[in-house]
Amino acid sequence: MILALAVIIGLAFGSFLNVLVFRVHADIPMTGRSKCVKCETPIDARDLVPVLSFFLLRGRCRACKAVIAWQYPLVEFATAVTFLLIAIPLTRWEGLDELAGLAVATFIAQATITLFLIIIFVYDFKYSYILDRFTVPAMILAVLFNLSLPNLWWYIDKPISMLLGALVIGGFFFAQYAISRGRWIGGGDIRMGVLMGLWLGIERGLLALLISYVVGAFVGVVLLLTHRKGLESHIPLGTFLAFGTFIAMIWGWQIIEWYFGYFV
Repeated sequence: MILALAVIIGLAFGSFLNVLVFRVHADIPMTGRSKCVKCETPIDARDLVPVLSFFLLRGRCRACKAVIAWQYPLVEFATAVTFLLIAIPLTRWEGLDELAGLAVATFIAQATITLFLIIIFVYDFKYSYILDRFTVPAMILAVLFNLSLPNLWWYIDKPISMLLGALVIGGFFFAQYAISRGRWIGGGDIRMGVLMGLWLGIERGLLALLISYVVGAFVGVVLLLTHRKGLESHIPLGTFLAFGTFIAMIWGWQIIEWYFGYFV
């Protein structure tokens, strides 16, 4: 039941994220019914079921038959998967009433930050921007969540780890920005680095940075070899940073312990 509920919640929020990304970029108020981007016909409630409606409509608007972007079901599905991964640890605490509150609080914190990570992932992938309206609220929530939750698994004192993470990772991107005078990365990447440090701390933050660059380099090489990108092409770094942050959030401590286990 816990996992099924997490998936349903994830699908619902994934649908909302699609609307948010589109309306923020188009500078459209969040109020009002969703419409087809081509014919502007209001979308019926029956056509707003996450993932399912896309396939029932065969990827086309019911009114004008315009093609619906694959982004919509993919984001909905990905959000459901991330919520499922976040919820899996909760099943290990079933029956432990004294930990039920902590389990729910942890899920809410991780799911909330994950929503921001998905927004950053999609928005930077589509439009090559990391907006402050996404990173700044996420920074504030990261601090509040971390300081409110018990100090579990952190190797360094949590506030110190958060501060070091923000300074080191944010400073890493600031140095690149200063040296290249903004040619290599943008200011949004600096704020993203601060977010990573505040949420993950110095330990998992550095791991997330490593994962982001390894995955980004791999994807970049594949794109070059397939001639989809050139040497001067822009690669959306925020997309990979969001991915690395999520991986480090879910499996960071296990990866760190696995790695250092070779030296003990």
